[in-house]
Amino acid sequence: MTQRAPLSVLVVDDEARSLETLRRTLEDHFTVFTAASADDALALMEGECVQIIVSDQRMPGTSGVEFLRGVRTRWPDTVRLILSGYTDAQDIIAGINDAGIWQYLLKPWHPDQLLLTLQSAAELWRLQQENQRLTLELRASPENLSLRVANLRQKAKRLAGFDRLTRAADSPLNAVCAMAEKIAAHDLAVLVTGESGTGKELLARAIHYASARAEQPFVVENCGAMPDTLLESELFGHKRGAFTGAVESRIGLFQQADGGTLFLDEIGETSPAFQVKLLRALQEGEIRPVGSPRPISVNVRIIAATNRDLEAEVAGGRFREDLYYRIAGMTLNLPALRQRPQDIAPIVEQMLQHSPLSGRKMSQDALRCLQQHAWPGNVRELQNEVQRALALGDGPVLGVELLSPRLRQADASGGNRAGVSATADDESGLLRHQLERVEAQLIHAAMARHRGNKTRVAEELGLTRVGLRMKLVRLGLG
Repeated sequence: MTQRAPLSVLVVDDEARSLETLRRTLEDHFTVFTAASADDALALMEGECVQIIVSDQRMPGTSGVEFLRGVRTRWPDTVRLILSGYTDAQDIIAGINDAGIWQYLLKPWHPDQLLLTLQSAAELWRLQQENQRLTLELRASPENLSLRVANLRQKAKRLAGFDRLTRAADSPLNAVCAMAEKIAAHDLAVLVTGESGTGKELLARAIHYASARAEQPFVVENCGAMPDTLLESELFGHKRGAFTGAVESRIGLFQQADGGTLFLDEIGETSPAFQVKLLRALQEGEIRPVGSPRPISVNVRIIAATNRDLEAEVAGGRFREDLYYRIAGMTLNLPALRQRPQDIAPIVEQMLQHSPLSGRKMSQDALRCLQQHAWPGNVRELQNEVQRALALGDGPVLGVELLSPRLRQADASGGNRAGVSATADDESGLLRHQLERVEAQLIHAAMARHRGNKTRVAEELGLTRVGLRMKLVRLGLG
């Protein structure tokens, strides 16, 4: 495979230490330019080809949003990101709408997460260039491009099928996938429940690509990632001048998903006020962009997901009963990884097969250690653990010494057998108490290692910040 040349990233920050840290983090993967101010950055861009910009928001003179607004005008193809220690909603709105910012990253940042985000930005830039090239090709040869699009659709179906949920022949996940395949062809709403990291989005994609809507868009929104005002604008769209910073009209995700599927992740995190607006859209089959006097009809299939017990939330008055029945035409529950330990070996094997250094395998001791862990972060946590072993290991066999200390310590003390059992005993109060005690110990140790930095703790455990916060409250740790 031909290796692609690294793209260039311009980092703009008035703090010299932060600038140097960012440069060292990125230089192995990108051609990195740095600038201490917006003026220096603009001068550099006059003579250099820059594909991605990461700019601090609060800088003397020109803010990051103001700087990137100018970049958008002169270099519209550049992928623009803001890195800030502040979460002012107006800054975020202005950044997204006025400067066309692709991602709003928060400090303190984690090197691995920052690299993943920048690699996604690089892929976005390449896709934009490919889109422009294909647009020109369409004008000259629409037949060839139509064939290519059809081939890409078939490839997308293959990559998003039910076999992407890796599992053993006797996995509890098999029954869930069989039910999902059966209902995929029926155009009803689906609610996917399960802990964070169990693969709810993968299941939603598989349902979409097995349905009659497979040729239409699959659009994703994380409802727990933004406040109501931004979520309403993101889903329903807005008209120019609808609020401060809305300098142009924007199509919402409902319209983008028209004819296809809209996946609403973490729907249990929405506020009661927003639930009313979402219910109206689902009942009427139409949305009203913010600032628009007229509704717009949309035809979307809703697949929602949550790690909460929505029936308990309804009983407690925190989630609308009518909305619950609207989104739960069929409920599918994804079992936690500790309930399906037989799936750990095939998941690990698949990850190793797709590793850049193929041919490596996990030792039996390491695999046994993985199978005895409780996995509070589920598959996402397991993926992090395998990636750690791949990064640290040198030989063809990845030994138990490459695993995190917390896994090795549990293994040395006889293993956490409470996390292995998938029998009916897993429902008992005693075993649940044991699991919660282990979870509390893991989270408490991670909090101590990262000095209370919840972002880094969530990343280590394979959780979202929302998921970590819920666990801290449930376990009495926060």
